[in-house]
Amino acid sequence: MLVLRSALTRALASRTLAPQVCSSFATGPRQYDGTFYEFRTYYLKPSKMNEFLENFKKNAHLRTAHSELVGYWSVEFGGRMNKVFHIWKYDNFAHRTEVRKALAKDKEWQEQFLIPNLALIDKQESEITYLVPWCKIEKPPKEGVYELATFEMKPGGPALWGDAFKRAVHAHVNLGYTKLVGVFHTEYGALNRVHVLWWNESADSRAAGRHKSHEDPRVVAAVRESVNYLVSQQNMLLIPTSFSPLK
Repeated sequence: MLVLRSALTRALASRTLAPQVCSSFATGPRQYDGTFYEFRTYYLKPSKMNEFLENFKKNAHLRTAHSELVGYWSVEFGGRMNKVFHIWKYDNFAHRTEVRKALAKDKEWQEQFLIPNLALIDKQESEITYLVPWCKIEKPPKEGVYELATFEMKPGGPALWGDAFKRAVHAHVNLGYTKLVGVFHTEYGALNRVHVLWWNESADSRAAGRHKSHEDPRVVAAVRESVNYLVSQQNMLLIPTSFSPLK
């Protein structure tokens, strides 16, 4: 009995002293808030880009009557050309299902926009993402350009790389040359993917800020730690459309 009690005491003590693995991505509001953001990317036929955007502008109110549009951009640099990128907000998966059913029954939306414009689209992609708990979507102070930086991280999830990634993001924020709009972690799509949406006054101000950040020891140290968990990264320069809520 004494031996058993001693073993139990040691087991409880080791459990108490063992470090708890947690992540700034996986703890907090995300556990209790079902809100998510759908990233949609449309690849358009080269000669139809302007026509598509003009048609959506005329009919945007029909679509936003069903769910909230966060932002709508054309892609200026990064990857394939003639591409539009937009973000939609949903309360939960049931809400999105209701919206998709309502859109299918909305004759005005179907006849005025969807059916006539399907032929202009070459390819569509969709990702479901959560906003990470340590940030909220911030609206920029004025019109500008946006950068969507996408990071593929090593398998293991945010418990492995979340804190280092957060420190790297904040190191850039603290320099003040750019504004953080939001950080999104993919739930459906390529896993271990994080999207960071930045605002800059112009492409030139972004370039100047990036050059400055490369010489800042705090940024260099934070990024050096984070890249230990990095597989690949890419980015796009986005130009907001006239009907985009985020300008």
